[in-house]
Amino acid sequence: MTALPEPDDRGTLRIDHVVVRKLAQRAADQVSGTARVERKVAGVALGSHGAGVKVAGRDNDVDLALDLALHYPAPVGTVVGEVRAKVTEEVEHITSYRVRSFDVTVSALVSDVRPRVE
Repeated sequence: MTALPEPDDRGTLRIDHVVVRKLAQRAADQVSGTARVERKVAGVALGSHGAGVKVAGRDNDVDLALDLALHYPAPVGTVVGEVRAKVTEEVEHITSYRVRSFDVTVSALVSDVRPRVE
């Protein structure tokens, strides 16, 4: 069995921000209380989407901006706190990046009760 070269001689590993974004979206969507939102254009349903994430930063530090919808009624502060914890834990554990800043915008509250008129 051949010994591996020293870590500094093995090269580099870079995890693209697209990967971090998808990881953060998945982690946020797994938190109880978050919702998927139907997307429509000119009255035509185009499907649903969960959390939206923007990633910035350099080196091993990332800045996250999350846009999400919550089920109504939901304890907004509690759910957002759980989302922050889950996303931070997943990103830092899987990528070894440090989450330097984390902005959250709750852009919608989605009721489980369908409106009588659309």
